[in-house]
Amino acid sequence: MKKRMSLFQGVRNVIAAIVLLIVAVLGFFNIQAALRETKTRAEAAPTTGRFIQAGDTQLFIQEMGPASGPAVVFIHGAGAWSGLWRETMTALAAAGYHCIALDIPPFGFSERPPTAAYGRADQAKRIIAALDTLNISKAILVGHSFGGGATVETALRIPDRIQGMVLADVGNLGLNTQPANQPSALSAVLGVRPLRNVVIASTATNPLLSKTFLQTLILDPADATEARVQILQQPLVLQNSTDTLGDWLLYTLTNQEVSLSSDPANYQTLAMPIRLIWGDNDTTIPLAEGEYLKSLLPNAELVIMKQVNHIPQIEDNPKFDALLLEFLERLPR
Repeated sequence: MKKRMSLFQGVRNVIAAIVLLIVAVLGFFNIQAALRETKTRAEAAPTTGRFIQAGDTQLFIQEMGPASGPAVVFIHGAGAWSGLWRETMTALAAAGYHCIALDIPPFGFSERPPTAAYGRADQAKRIIAALDTLNISKAILVGHSFGGGATVETALRIPDRIQGMVLADVGNLGLNTQPANQPSALSAVLGVRPLRNVVIASTATNPLLSKTFLQTLILDPADATEARVQILQQPLVLQNSTDTLGDWLLYTLTNQEVSLSSDPANYQTLAMPIRLIWGDNDTTIPLAEGEYLKSLLPNAELVIMKQVNHIPQIEDNPKFDALLLEFLERLPR
């Protein structure tokens, strides 16, 4: 009996030690986030861009190319920001296009909205407001991944102002959502702010994991260069980054949005030329989603990039830029 009790006590001590170690590690990353997230947007934003008023918030934008050239507006995906478009913007600017990359809240250096309004309709209103502020009457939209929902929603709201659209491995269209959101363990955790901040500080806003996260989205790990990883890490110094990302995640998981882009029938009204670019090895938003999207759009073509996962503009930048330029050159200037 004593041996059994001793064994039980030993196991219990080991479990307690493991739990304490996990708590200590999580607490360490939470403290690191607090020490890191100290800069204002004005202090942290790169000098390659500027802030403009766009509806309910100030957006950080980066521009390249002649202001007189056709306007090409870049909309990034979740976890990214305008800095990841600069390779492609450089190529298009050299060809005479006016490139504008937006930081879509809560990502990058844009101001966080006064309330956690992160739906497709909310983001589309900001994109349209940015076009108005910049006096852009006509534009070509380029959306990637999670930014696809805001991109399509924008086109549906102002179709007469959109000359063409390029959608690369896009998601967040709301076409396959369930009738109601189901509660999950993750949403329950995110609903407790102190707990969620510990989890997010240990993972999503932990700079030590930036490279790992990027590599999960690309086919060749070597494409996660140090320069690209550093770009992803730049906004992590902003005040309240961890807390804000938690708000966005909670909103995304628990809100059932009904908008123009969530109705498949509306896609038939998008008559502008559209090019869909998809990686043949996309494990995040499979190629079948691109094929379905093409079936909804009356004037769309689907181009498949070989040996590419989810981020074609990074995994094969020369090919992506060539596909983009070839499409743009077909559009009237």
